[in-house]
Amino acid sequence: MAKEKQLLEHWRELTPEKQQKVLEFVESLKSESEATSINTEYIPQTPLAQKLWEIRQRAIASGIKLLTAAEIEQELAERRGGYRES
Repeated sequence: MAKEKQLLEHWRELTPEKQQKVLEFVESLKSESEATSINTEYIPQTPLAQKLWEIRQRAIASGIKLLTAAEIEQELAERRGGYRES
């Protein structure tokens, strides 16, 4: 509990902009831990899958935000000239 109290005391001293940065940092840590728990469950079965998995792990470790399926579809449509907002 002492760490929570210390964190709260420091939080109160920060500007709103720095508080936002702290929130973003905490979210990134949370995402990393969720990604790590998922990563330990998957075992690639082919050489191609192994190579793609290693690329994915390096991307996650570097802090790149992975796209959702919907975001991938949108990006593909935009690149192909077929995306229109409704």
